[in-house]
Amino acid sequence: MSERLRANAIRRAYTIEDLRQAAKNTLPKGVFDFYDGAAEDEDTLKNNALAFKKQLWRPHVLRDVSKVDPSGEVFGSKIGLPLAIGPTGGAGFGHPLADLALAKAAAQFNIPYCLSTSATTSIERLAEHAPGRLWFQAYVLSDQVHFWKLQERALSAGYEALMITVDLAVGGKRVKDHHNHFSLPFRFSDRNLIDMLSRPRWLFRMMRHGFPVMENLVGANAPKASAMKSLSGLGSSVGKNYDPSFDFDRLKEVRERWPKKLIVKGVQRGDDAAKLVELGVDLIVVSNHGGRQLDGAQASLEVLPEVLASVAGRVPVWVDGGIRHGGDMAKALSLGASGVLSGRATLYGAVAAAHEGAHQALSILSDEFLRTMQLCGVCRAKEFQRDLLQKQI
Repeated sequence: MSERLRANAIRRAYTIEDLRQAAKNTLPKGVFDFYDGAAEDEDTLKNNALAFKKQLWRPHVLRDVSKVDPSGEVFGSKIGLPLAIGPTGGAGFGHPLADLALAKAAAQFNIPYCLSTSATTSIERLAEHAPGRLWFQAYVLSDQVHFWKLQERALSAGYEALMITVDLAVGGKRVKDHHNHFSLPFRFSDRNLIDMLSRPRWLFRMMRHGFPVMENLVGANAPKASAMKSLSGLGSSVGKNYDPSFDFDRLKEVRERWPKKLIVKGVQRGDDAAKLVELGVDLIVVSNHGGRQLDGAQASLEVLPEVLASVAGRVPVWVDGGIRHGGDMAKALSLGASGVLSGRATLYGAVAAAHEGAHQALSILSDEFLRTMQLCGVCRAKEFQRDLLQKQI
């Protein structure tokens, strides 16, 4: 498919599922499955989406919705939508410009973008070429010197907030990655070479730009072999550099050393959320890592009420996992979330067609969110309330 035809196909993408199919048609199976797949039987991945489908609308009618305000707020400042693009590692293996494309699209929609530790674009390069409301997500590396250095770099580059992901003590068992012989850092093998050759346009683009490197991990020391024995070789390659001993005391040290806003992502219990508030965290993200870690975990949306009750309004609570429609964003707000993170929904667009795809993904979510507001009789995003929903039994 020529670039012109591909661009036209992206413009004709009317849903996030259309963009997902575009990514599937563009990428080698192993690369697509890395983004699209999850751990083990993928039950948590499915449950995340199902939780939204079980929430049915009870819309108001006869409201003046000729003008609606979809804006949200985070850290005391207005954003275009109650949405941020969450951290997605290895995006450059789908398209070399994916990280930059996501950040630039986020800036156009006036929403934050969170760069992953395992991104293929460095902290500094992203800040230079895609200025906007930038957050940096720091994985808890076993190389503690490198872990602290990343935070110092993010602070020096002007990032607004630091996000610590806490649900990745070890890598989940991502069966599709094993079957596809896909790992990070990426390595060619007899098993995956045919797969790569099946997408010559993707392969040519990779060769032209140079195969991506997870730039923020360059120089980090790999964990000692003894620290990895418990993984038995069947876990994901993702997570092998991370520290399973990281705990509340270590997070407290992060809080003491990081002077700006601190976000913790990966919370799935109310009691843990309450401890995080006491520790001084500024924002909590209810998340199960999109089902990519612990299979069989509760859907994020199902956990949200418990976390909100424990936090009791002391800090904002956001949620991610399973969001594929603007209506899903609205359902999360109706159940009490202050905002949502987008992971796969925007990533599909970026890996399929870089900036045009990322922009189209946000356009789809924005249009659907506005439409849901009007059809539910809601004039401002913060007016979404629990009584607008009825859970299907």
